[in-house]
Amino acid sequence: MEYAIAVIDIGMTNKKVAVYDDDLRQLDAKYRNFDPILLDGLETHDLEGMENWFIGELKNFASMYPVKAVAVSTHGATFVCAGKDGRPALPCVYYTHEPGPEFYDRFYGRFGTPGDLQLRTGTPAFRAMINPAKGIFFAQEQFPGAFKNVTAILPYPQYWGLRFTGKTGKETTYMGNHTYLWDQIDHTLSSVARDMGIDSLIPGPAAPAASNAGSLSNSWDILGTVTPEFAEKTGLSKDTIVTMGLHDSNSALLPHFAKKGEQGFILNSTGTWCVIMHPVEKYGFAPDELGKIVFFNISAFGKPVKTAIFLGGQEFETWSKVISKKHNRKDFPGWNEQLYRTILAEKRIFLLPELTPGSGQFPASRARVVEDGKAYLFEDIQNAAVQGPADPPCFTGYETAFAVLRISLVMQTMTALERTGLKKGFEIYTEGGFRRDEAYNRLLSSAFTDNRAFLTDIAEATALGAAMTAKMALTGKELRQLAGDFNIEYREMEKTAFPELASYREAWLKEAEMGKDL
Repeated sequence: MEYAIAVIDIGMTNKKVAVYDDDLRQLDAKYRNFDPILLDGLETHDLEGMENWFIGELKNFASMYPVKAVAVSTHGATFVCAGKDGRPALPCVYYTHEPGPEFYDRFYGRFGTPGDLQLRTGTPAFRAMINPAKGIFFAQEQFPGAFKNVTAILPYPQYWGLRFTGKTGKETTYMGNHTYLWDQIDHTLSSVARDMGIDSLIPGPAAPAASNAGSLSNSWDILGTVTPEFAEKTGLSKDTIVTMGLHDSNSALLPHFAKKGEQGFILNSTGTWCVIMHPVEKYGFAPDELGKIVFFNISAFGKPVKTAIFLGGQEFETWSKVISKKHNRKDFPGWNEQLYRTILAEKRIFLLPELTPGSGQFPASRARVVEDGKAYLFEDIQNAAVQGPADPPCFTGYETAFAVLRISLVMQTMTALERTGLKKGFEIYTEGGFRRDEAYNRLLSSAFTDNRAFLTDIAEATALGAAMTAKMALTGKELRQLAGDFNIEYREMEKTAFPELASYREAWLKEAEMGKDL
């Protein structure tokens, strides 16, 4: 092994430090969760705790492997306000915090309507603070004194780059990830950033960008080498490079870009968030897309990626816990073709989103089960400790309850795929947690007769993508030149004729729309 690459992969729940060899094989990985730090009722990130853990794991790996580069990938919707000392000047609040309707009124009244902002920044009006500009505006209001000490507002991956190298910058994928801070038409900081008075606090690029994404660095550009202090703490060589870092969902695209090119497929990345990403040539919304939860990321190559998301993993986990508790079981029922055909053909039972209102493709829907025209609200079902009158009759059957849950996830995925521009002949790649769910994948593949659907065997695409950017930085190679360094199995899902799907979906969509009246 000529060299090794360390990857710090920060999910909203799971944090990971991994090490790869020079052939992009993962050699080792450590995982940990960090509870939020509560501050006046606000959940905030334990940045100091994470940093200490990262240092400890890097020190361990540096003693075992010849680490020459560090790459960082992180979840979205998070910026850190740093002071002159390079440390947080104020708490980093979770993006899940719900500031309330009056806050939204102030935000949109000052910075522009949701439609206008979506048109220019590619960003829909998410609830909570999933639009980072809202999080920064909230910090200005919540911590006005501390905010005066802010000298740099850093995208999450670049905050960690600052801690490791002492240098600041911003790169393509994170600025373009539903932030409201980047104008996707003019390729510059948005009017929101200027009107908020923070444009001077957001750093310039750390390196000249080879892409056409304006003044942004590439994900594989070198931010700098580790500081002497960081080298001493970790045991890393002082010439260890740190790349710019990138957004995790965009990182997951890179292995497919290397193997398949940048066009002709849609990635269905499943987890807590199901993120459906379609690399396209041209940025722009159709008129009927404004106001929908469809948006544009920017790829590592500076190209638009049409994206739709929903909290599919959260929906599955939350509903399945309720169902399992009622039946005192923990197993997940397998594929039962006749049961699914019956549910689809009868069109009597529907499980509807959204458990987190405004987070997905059906913001007008309210989480519930509808059976024979009667609605059973999720909160009533959840609060009933055992089966009772608050439960839909279908929940007396364990397999049936799970079947309607899986069908609901397929319905949501179909809408998300269509909103990102799925066309005849495009391939669909599913990875993440749902790739192990046979019922979900059989139904999804069969729903699109003109599209081949594949399951990939990439267990940790985000970390692999980050490692690829570090190898590009170390070797000067282009992404496609790394295609031979790793293997991806694309296992095609067989298709079965489900004529019942189309009419069931029509009825399901009608029920979802009716949720706004509950």
